[in-house]
Amino acid sequence: MVKVQRQMEQQKTQRIIPINSPNFITDSTLDNPLELACLFGNTNPLALEIGCGTGHFIIEQARQQPGMNFLAIDIYNKGCLKTCAKLDEAGINNVRVMRVEARWLMDKALSPESLAAVYINCPDPWPKKRHRRRRLVNRDFLAALAHYLAPGGDFFFSTDFDDYAADVAEQLLELNGFNNMLQTAWAHSLPGYPVSKYMRRFLEKGQQIYFIHQRRDAAVCRENLPAPNMQRGFRTHWQKAEND
Repeated sequence: MVKVQRQMEQQKTQRIIPINSPNFITDSTLDNPLELACLFGNTNPLALEIGCGTGHFIIEQARQQPGMNFLAIDIYNKGCLKTCAKLDEAGINNVRVMRVEARWLMDKALSPESLAAVYINCPDPWPKKRHRRRRLVNRDFLAALAHYLAPGGDFFFSTDFDDYAADVAEQLLELNGFNNMLQTAWAHSLPGYPVSKYMRRFLEKGQQIYFIHQRRDAAVCRENLPAPNMQRGFRTHWQKAEND
């Protein structure tokens, strides 16, 4: 416990490097629901990557789908900085980056059924059994996510931990509003799905990646979905990240 508290204090006091990229959205924008047409200059469908790391996945995905807008979020300043630097260098204009906690963003800034797709790649697995309650993707998160996915919207989840994949697959099976798009609960590859930095690292070590692909059931009205219970993130000081 003392070690975890020390790590959290270090995160609180980490030096924030200003991000001047035109693709970075500052926290002042989050005071009101996002006006997506203003952020991107068009009304293309929106996809969200939760935990963009340093941008390897989202850049490739944006290249593959130029007609889609992408919002890439992370709680770490350096990750957002590096993602923006890659976007600027590549000249990609259909991605915007925010430093914000996912649950805060959905609860405060996104409209219901506004997401065409959500990607979560190799989130912190909190491998110790006593810490698993801290995992981002749990039943409450998935129930809430169903309200923000558009009917027919896609949810992609990947992890290198088999028990995390099993937990998420079981929770999705029990929830109304999702349809499995795979022949099995998960797969070890998805054709055309970009490999993130962490996926590549795990694969080079001989570890398997577990992919889940579910789709928001268009036949289930939002009013018939389980009521969302948006929990606060474990790192509560990241609810709304300061970017100054």
